[in-house]
Amino acid sequence: MKQDSLKDKVVIVTGATSGIGESCARIFGKAGAKIAITGRNQDKLDASKAKLAAEGIAVLAILADASVVADNERMAVTVLAEFGKIDILINNAGISMRALFENLDFEVFHKVMDTNFWGTVYATKFCLPSIMENKGTVIGISSINGFRGTPARTAYTASKYAMNGFFESLRTEVMKKGVHVLVACPGFTASNIRKNALTAHGALQGESPRDESKMMSSDEVAEEILGATLKRKRDLVLTTQGKLLVFLNKWMPGRLDHIVYNQMAKEKDSPFQ
Repeated sequence: MKQDSLKDKVVIVTGATSGIGESCARIFGKAGAKIAITGRNQDKLDASKAKLAAEGIAVLAILADASVVADNERMAVTVLAEFGKIDILINNAGISMRALFENLDFEVFHKVMDTNFWGTVYATKFCLPSIMENKGTVIGISSINGFRGTPARTAYTASKYAMNGFFESLRTEVMKKGVHVLVACPGFTASNIRKNALTAHGALQGESPRDESKMMSSDEVAEEILGATLKRKRDLVLTTQGKLLVFLNKWMPGRLDHIVYNQMAKEKDSPFQ
């Protein structure tokens, strides 16, 4: 793939201080794009900016919380003031959770929805005018959970189903205006999202309940997203397991209920145990 394939394009990546977001910022930046990253923690944001700049990437760092409307508007205004346009928006900011719904505080459910779903809606709303003008791309980093719900992750699953439905509708609205909408659904990826997942009452989960050594790396996911963007694909479902889950959920949903339950019950510290 040519390193200058995105030369002079302006790309925003939300939630880019770790994991898939930071990898997308680097991979798209190395392909020639000017990058704007957001994050809620100033120290982490500064560290990510320094790493990207050290690789010769033109980068703008904006302290912003995806769940706050005003922060998203300021993000778009700041990028337009600095770079003059927005070509690609990567809606990556997100949080997960792990708790049975019967034990889950409403505040945790709201926090997950506010970040994963509403954060995507807000960012897209403010960036879309410039993206439409440049016939650019809107990307949603969704999940296999956007196609198949898993137990103990009701809020996360709901947020990803909502994201998928939002983009399906938006895609149809802008399809005649030259705008590309991509929904990327990684399978299990080695990142901090499980370590930072919220428990029933809002505490951080800490240690991941899954063995991450056999998962796709965030860099591998970012490379796949870049390729799908350049080819203007509609959907991107990653990993053999992820593709199998989507297929089985379409044709054998009842059977998959039992398979998913049994798999999740085997997780470390599973709430079913």
